[in-house]
Amino acid sequence: MVDLRFETNGQGRSEAEEPSLGELLSKLSTDFSAFVTTQVELAKTEIKLEATKAAKSAGMFGAAGLTAYLAVILLSFAVASGLAALMPTGWAYAIVGLLWVAASAGLALLGHSQMRTIEPAPPKTVQTIKEDVEWARHPTN
Repeated sequence: MVDLRFETNGQGRSEAEEPSLGELLSKLSTDFSAFVTTQVELAKTEIKLEATKAAKSAGMFGAAGLTAYLAVILLSFAVASGLAALMPTGWAYAIVGLLWVAASAGLALLGHSQMRTIEPAPPKTVQTIKEDVEWARHPTN
């Protein structure tokens, strides 16, 4: 006679009974879903914090730009007023204005020369795509 008794492990299951594949897959799916949800929430929180920092930094850069602009204007008036002590006021302001025109022209020329170096399409990417297309046409080469 064969003894078919199994010992139980205290959880209502016998040692011989193991979870079925379906139960394991269901638990894996549930656990993975919870994991993904948790990671997405963590990422959202981190992104919000970083976006807040970036917004504050952008605001500070904007304020710095505005104050620098005002400083340039006021210093320009100060230079023109100082020159006005040496020559007629109109000429002093004209000289300061021409200095700013020269600075603007120089910056525009530098910007234009930089702009001419920009490629309309990334050359390495274009070359890689051409190679991929050629390989797709003739995959044995």
